[in-house]
Amino acid sequence: MKPYGKLIGASLGPGDPELITRRSWAVLQSGARWLYPVKKAEESSYALSIVERGGLAIPVDAEQLVFPMTRDADILAKAWTRAAARTVELLAEGRDLVFLVEGDASTFATFGHLARVVRELVPNIEVETIPGVSSFAAAAASTGITLAEEDETLAVIPANYGVGVIDHLLDEFDTLVLLKVKPQVDEVIELLARRDLLATSVFIEKVGAPDERIVRDVASLQGEKVNYLSLMLVQNPKRVRGELRRGCRKRKEAAES
Repeated sequence: MKPYGKLIGASLGPGDPELITRRSWAVLQSGARWLYPVKKAEESSYALSIVERGGLAIPVDAEQLVFPMTRDADILAKAWTRAAARTVELLAEGRDLVFLVEGDASTFATFGHLARVVRELVPNIEVETIPGVSSFAAAAASTGITLAEEDETLAVIPANYGVGVIDHLLDEFDTLVLLKVKPQVDEVIELLARRDLLATSVFIEKVGAPDERIVRDVASLQGEKVNYLSLMLVQNPKRVRGELRRGCRKRKEAAES
């Protein structure tokens, strides 16, 4: 019986193929079979499009795995079971599989969940995760924003935690990265207006892609349907930058003196 192949999560960055790491690029051309995620069967894959823009031909045996965009627990469970079972079936042929991941495979990505379910089915399957450029790191670079310096603090959260949580974190962190902002964009804008933070916030859609969009007048997005691949960077200049950590350091230095 052949040993199982290895499951590899290849991070591709958020949209610009030039941000694909050399390690991921090499794996894509290693002869491993490609797997890529789609929301619906036969639908286009954003992760696959990144590689295509990089100039690589899609192998004829590349295969899609369907991960529906829904909060229905039963539908999700069935989809994950099917995807994991098919992945194990292919790995049983002894050939490595490379799963294409937009952004970074360890940050709010499908790959972590897939790998976990696969190893629940077959614990001895080898998994490799190749790190990559996250969407918020690329967004900071595109907008010229520094996410954190020296002792400053940074929080990265999905916006669907709600404006109550976001409001609280604005008092605790110097910079907030709000991911998956699409469903909450109006509520977030209203909160930023109340907190007088519109001028220090920026919205980025499809960062790194040919149709990347940067909106600095975030209030203009009120009522607009934005793309799913969008995020917001929010900085709170009213905080004493890095005050929490500096305060802890000062207390420690005082105790040691």
